Amino acid sequence: MELANIEKLLDKYLNAETTLQEEKVLQKYFSSYDVAPHLQEYSVMFNYFKESKDVVFTKTIQLKPETKRKKNWKWLSIAASIVLLFSIYTGKQKYDEHLQRKQFAQIKEALQMVSINLNKGNEALYAVSNNINKGRSAIGQLSTYQNTLNKVIKTVNN
Repeated sequence: MELANIEKLLDKYLNAETTLQEEKVLQKYFSSYDVAPHLQEYSVMFNYFKESKDVVFTKTIQLKPETKRKKNWKWLSIAASIVLLFSIYTGKQKYDEHLQRKQFAQIKEALQMVSINLNKGNEALYAVSNNINKGRSAIGQLSTYQNTLNKVIKTVNN
């Protein structure tokens, strides 16, 4: 009858339904030398519990507050975000400056080409102007020749 009672108490113990008095009965049974063979594996467990009650941890435990670490990570992530935004902003500024310099160089090159072509056009205009001036002087000489010829013809006819 005692073995059946022990088995019922053991089932209750494994389901965490025993009282402290029932656990003392189990402890006393498994501490004795006449444990049933099919319950021998539980005696090791109960003997361990009996011995471990006397063990006391004597070292000091250093607890570090976790809130500081969380705050540090929060501040670190905020700082990293700010650095990232600042680097993106300065990178954009440098890229815009690079594009402006490139556009300035292209415009400068185009204006130099226009200036060279205008100078060539001016040289052509100077050449045309010189030829026109030569033509005017030739017309002026022709006009003088014509006037002189008309005077000679008038004097001969008269």
